[in-house]
Order: sequence, then structure tokens, then C-alpha cells
Amino acid sequence: MNLITLDVMNTTALAALLLMLGLVLQRKVGLLHQLCVPAPVIGGFGFALVVWVARSWGGVEFQFDTALQTPLMIAFFATVGLGGSLALLKKGGKVLGIYLVACWGLALLQNGLGIGIATLLGEHPLLGLMAGAVSLEGGFGAAAAFGPEAEALGVTGATTAALASATFGMVAGGLLGAPVARLLINRHKVDIHAEQVHDLKELQAAERSVPTPITGVLLLKILAVVLCTMITGLWLSGYLRADFDIILPSYVGAMFIAIVLRNLNEKFALLTLPDNAIHVVSDFCLGIFLTMAMMSLQLWQLADLGWSLLIILVVQTLAIILLAVFLMFRLMGGNYDAAVLCAGFVGHGLGATPNAVANMGAVCDRYKVFSHKAFIVAPLCGAVLIDIVAIPAITWCLNVFS
Repeated sequence: MNLITLDVMNTTALAALLLMLGLVLQRKVGLLHQLCVPAPVIGGFGFALVVWVARSWGGVEFQFDTALQTPLMIAFFATVGLGGSLALLKKGGKVLGIYLVACWGLALLQNGLGIGIATLLGEHPLLGLMAGAVSLEGGFGAAAAFGPEAEALGVTGATTAALASATFGMVAGGLLGAPVARLLINRHKVDIHAEQVHDLKELQAAERSVPTPITGVLLLKILAVVLCTMITGLWLSGYLRADFDIILPSYVGAMFIAIVLRNLNEKFALLTLPDNAIHVVSDFCLGIFLTMAMMSLQLWQLADLGWSLLIILVVQTLAIILLAVFLMFRLMGGNYDAAVLCAGFVGHGLGATPNAVANMGAVCDRYKVFSHKAFIVAPLCGAVLIDIVAIPAITWCLNVFS
């Protein structure tokens, strides 16, 4: 076997090039754009397939130095925490509350189904957890973060299984969300009109606000806050592990510290932290970290896990469709907005928030009526607020089933 070794600089440079390639292909290839497949997945996963072929048929193996992957991952989740305003829970009112509780319930259900089916199939329970809320509602970011934690607890191939599950969920969520909404509209003969929801006016105004101009000084300020949050979060994770034997993934501590900082800042106005500047830092960190995670996948490890993983994911997919059709639609009011929200629910319940937005956009384009309620509630819950319950639940399962 011929070994090709890339140091940290070469690995990072390759990740950046693959990310750029993914961005180009995402724009140029219609199917990839329609499914809303992230650029890091296109570039990174595509390269992982090349590595697999080179190892199996060419006798060539790659070794990467991904030393920057973990710091970038922690930085990304710190920016997620900085976007976690708990005040939005009050502004969203009843509509947001019902949808958010449903998302929290789905996270718990996905964990239970994954662990239960994996146990029945004779696999490690944490392998099922990787095909639960970790990779589905959690997406690629949580899959790349929790996978190594499960591997450290003895679950071989957990990272590969988690990222493969996230890929499955991304595709399934993009394909199934809009058809579910159309099924609901046709089956219940829904009147095609969107409600005006007064308790969401503040959120709508925030969506229309002019973004703060991004400058080098502003990015430096955001970076300094993120780095301090990372250091504090790492200390918190280490302290809980050493003194209380509680497994808290490194990025979770940083995210919680960032949430506390964000909400204290809203109360006392200590710093200016515009969301659009936070998103720039977030997108950069996620792009490089996720591309590194995808391109270093050892896909050949899936050979011994394939059927078990596929069975779990098929059951998870059927479960969320049944929830959307028979429960979620009624809970959200049984109207046009509810059908659009169900498309978003399937999108980020299996894949990610971009899937939800793409699904809802497809439904609204089809019926020529825009649902303000859906486009505010679903992204807000799917991108930020769901983690308030989902991540502690995943952490609890890691501790109990390790």
C-alpha cells in the first residue's frame, strides 16, 4: 500500500480547494442545487469516494493531518450559541412554541428509535444514536462533532456512520419535504391562503432589517469573542469530565457559554454582535471544518455496518413522514401554513435548515402563496432553538449507553 501523507498546511489547503469546488458544482449542477446539498459535502464527500477507489483498486492510501478541524468545529458551534437568543421564544408566541416542542419531541424519538433498533440488530447502541438526532436533526456539524466522541467510547466507525447518515438525511429531506406538503394540501383540500400572524411581527421586522456593514475591526471583535468563548467552553467541558465524570463534547461547552453570553448581552448591551457578521465567521468555520471531516471519511468501514444503518435510517424516514402527515399538520392548524411548515419539518428533521427553506420555497412557488409564518418559525427552530433540548439529550445518551 503506497501512503500519501499531507501535513496540516496541505490538508487545510486541500479542504479549501474542495470547498471552492463544491461551491461551483452546487451552482452549476441543477440536481445538487435543487436538493440543497452543502458545498462541503459535495467537495469533501466526493474526494472521500476518490480516496476509497484509490485504496481499493490502486493500492494508494491518504493520511491527513486534520489538527485544525477540532478548533474550527468548536468555533462554529460557538457562533451557533451566539445566535441563540432565548428572547425569540417569547416573540414567536404559540405558533413557534408548538413547532419547537414538536422538534424537541422528534429529537428524543430519533434517539430512541436509533438506539432501540441498533440494539435489536445486535449493534452497539451508540451506533444507533449516530443514526438518530445526531446526524438527522443535528446534521453534518453534530455528526462530525459527536462521531469522534462515540469512537473514543469504543464504537468503531461511528464518525463515518454519523456522516453517512447525515448525507442520507440531507438527500431524503430534500426529496420528501415538498411532496409531503402537496399530499396534505390535496388530501385535506386545503384553501390556499396564508394567515397574517400578529405575534410574529417583531420577527418579521428583524428579518427585513438592514444588515450591519462588515469591517475588519468588526470581524476581529467577533473572532475575539469566539476565541474567548471557546477557551471558557473547553475549560467547562474538561472540568465536568474530570470532576463529575460527565461526558460533554468539547463544542457543547463553548456553545452553552456563547448562549449565556448572547442573552446577557441582550439584557445589558455589553457588546455589538450583529448577526450577519457572526454568520460570516460561522460559514467560514463550518465550511473548512466540515470539508475536512468529509474528505477524511474512511468509507470502507461502512462495509460491516451498511444494512443495520440503512434499516435504522429507513425507519427514521418513515417515522418523520407519519408524524408530519398524521400529527404535525393538525397541531399546526390544518391549514396552508401548516402544510408548508410540514415541508420544513421533514426538511430539517432529516437534513438541515437549508433543506427546510428549499422545501417550503418549492411549495410556495407551486401554489403562488408565500407563508410568512413558515419562513420565520421553521428556520428559527431548526437552526438554533432545537439544540436547547437536542444536544443535552444526545450527551445524556452518550453517558448512559457508553
